[in-house]
Amino acid sequence: MYVCLCEGVTDGQIREAIYEGCCSYRDIRASLGVASQCGKCACLAKHVVRETLSEVQASQGALAYPESFVAA
Repeated sequence: MYVCLCEGVTDGQIREAIYEGCCSYRDIRASLGVASQCGKCACLAKHVVRETLSEVQASQGALAYPESFVAA
C-alpha cells in the first residue's frame, strides 16, 4: 500500500529499508523522503516503522537460545 503519495513510497519499501539497516523514523525520512512534501503521511509512516521495528526485535528475541539449552 502507498504510504507517501508525494514520493511514491510504499509500506513494503519502508519495511525493506528497516530490514536493510534503518532503525528509526528519522532514518526512513532521510533514506526514502517520506513526509518531506505535504506531511500527511507522517502518522502512517511512523506506524509502519514502529510495527516493523517491533517485529524485528521480536524475531531477534526468538533467535536466542531457549532456557533448556545445555552446551556440550
